[in-house]
Amino acid sequence: MAPDDDAPETPEPAAEAADGEQADAPADEPAVVTTEVQPPTDEVEDVQPEPIPPAEMLHGVLVSRSRGQVVLHPSREEYLDLVRRLRDEGYWACLDVTGVDYLGYRAERELPPGVTPERFEVVAMLLNHTERSRLRLRVQVPEDDPTVPSLFPVHPGVMAPEREVYDMFGITFEGHPDMTRILMPDEWVGHPLRKDEHSGRIPVQFKGTASGH
Repeated sequence: MAPDDDAPETPEPAAEAADGEQADAPADEPAVVTTEVQPPTDEVEDVQPEPIPPAEMLHGVLVSRSRGQVVLHPSREEYLDLVRRLRDEGYWACLDVTGVDYLGYRAERELPPGVTPERFEVVAMLLNHTERSRLRLRVQVPEDDPTVPSLFPVHPGVMAPEREVYDMFGITFEGHPDMTRILMPDEWVGHPLRKDEHSGRIPVQFKGTASGH
């Protein structure tokens, strides 16, 4: 019987690639791209630290700033010579000299690097009338040797303030012309503003009336 000329033709199977290779993928499939992954290395970038700015100095003395005011931190050996130099620059007035006892103080002392904190501190305030500027000087004073040079040879007006510091804190000013008590009786034992001193009282006496207890 002759084949039916109207029957649909059966498609022949696609020919296999030679030598067992797969035929090319259809054009509508995305191509696969492979990326070579580099193995991790132990190399670390050489990062240079930020340079530390140089410390601010004035006449060879470390400088800091507190509440908008310039503060100098001379040692006891630098203290008197520094005040002489500053006087030549116009700081003619010493407004005050006082003392501080940091015994038991736990907060930050705000001292620049290179300054070793001590129990006591002598603070002097200088004034330049021409430039309308002030300088504060902070001198560290060790507990086992509470002595500081007196500013009396440069600023005679410090006679009374230095006597007060001696009286209240027991800090002696070498070169002072009258290193004696000024607030407490001469026979008083101790220094009332030291943090390890006990509180005391002086009986108030009136003429013809016995002291109260």
